[in-house]
Amino acid sequence: MQLYTYFRSSAAYRVRIALNLKGLTAQMAPIHLQKEGGLNKKPEYRAVNPQMRVPALRLDSGEVLTQSLAIIEYLDEVHPEPPFLPRDAVGRAKVRALAQLIACDIHPLNNVSALRYLKNELGHDQATIDRWYHHWIREGFEALEPMVRPGPYAFGSAVTLADICLVPQVYNARRLKVPLDQFSKLVAIDAACLRLAAFERARPENQPDAE
Repeated sequence: MQLYTYFRSSAAYRVRIALNLKGLTAQMAPIHLQKEGGLNKKPEYRAVNPQMRVPALRLDSGEVLTQSLAIIEYLDEVHPEPPFLPRDAVGRAKVRALAQLIACDIHPLNNVSALRYLKNELGHDQATIDRWYHHWIREGFEALEPMVRPGPYAFGSAVTLADICLVPQVYNARRLKVPLDQFSKLVAIDAACLRLAAFERARPENQPDAE
């Protein structure tokens, strides 16, 4: 397998965690989102992923999968141990809700393309962009904090898809200096996850393309 990734992309970070948890190895193909206006915009990568975003996972068969949650659920179906979702239908729905709150509601408003549009097309200064970023993190985390279950992980004693999505979002919040004092449960979950080698190895600073 080959993973098209960028060390700082939280969506690619999710997939790196998932691969590690499953004990799978993928060749890393770095796609820098900043250099030369974004290497993801080059025709070579657009041929891989028409959306021109990371991650993308090229399977040994040559098939290419895109969208981090779709990739992670594929990995969970093909390599079912350890499972990323609870066995009961209600539990699966609740874990997916936590994951989608992050991946569908928080992250899209704060990813590189959105922030770049705010700056380059709408002319906002960096202070305004930072306020935008902090607002959507806080609003999302205020919803997540009461939704998580008693730990050590987001949904109890086993790592799930919710944790795979949460850790990269907490990393980004810290990198952009979002205060996290009011989110003690989320901070504790993040700390518990980062004690696991699969999460530690996936961290942005531990990637070959880290700057």
